[in-house]
Amino acid sequence: MSSPTGVQGITEADIANYLANTPGFFERHAELLSSIQLSSPHGTRAVSLQERQMDLLREKHKGLEQKIMEMIRHGQENVAIADRLHRYTRALMLTADASDLPEVVVRELKQQFLIPQAGIRVWGAAAAVPVAHEQAREFAREVSADAKSFASSLTLPYCGANVGFEAAAWLEDAATVASLALIPLRHGATTDAFGLLVLGSPDATRFAADMGTEFLMRIGEIASAGLSRLIRAE
Repeated sequence: MSSPTGVQGITEADIANYLANTPGFFERHAELLSSIQLSSPHGTRAVSLQERQMDLLREKHKGLEQKIMEMIRHGQENVAIADRLHRYTRALMLTADASDLPEVVVRELKQQFLIPQAGIRVWGAAAAVPVAHEQAREFAREVSADAKSFASSLTLPYCGANVGFEAAAWLEDAATVASLALIPLRHGATTDAFGLLVLGSPDATRFAADMGTEFLMRIGEIASAGLSRLIRAE
């Protein structure tokens, strides 16, 4: 029994399979290529099979061009981020006085990565800071036991809303901060944190809970490596 998609038991799938496995069919019946008419996706007119194939190739080519442009854009963004990370790392390495390092970390993060607010605490380092070094003493202020315990409990940087963390008070204008990134400072993955770096933004989406944290981890690792000089200086 015939149907729109089958004639005497032959289905469209049978025809498609036959044509796919018989490459010489259209060579022997070349006249079919010019006589087959298909509806155009860009209007109601009919087009030949060759024209329809060209339309498909153009669409595929356009899609590939868009993907290439997207890859180029991502590549340029990655190069820019790598350059900023390089400048951040270089600034830490060129800091001669260990007691200046916390200020350099905060300043470079704000400048290189356009972070509106940043703060840092390094507990137990007060003894390594000269009394007259008032600007650097901010990082050595007392931190509660809860804040220290929270920092040590972080296996990854925290990203999310500012919900009243103690660390938010270390920022210049905590009341305007909608999202935070809290980055523990430690010498290794299994050691307790010796400090905490806090980044803040008035943009609630800047440090969203679902964002990747690998880059923030790198920032924390570099800061931890540099600040280890300050800890050893005690």
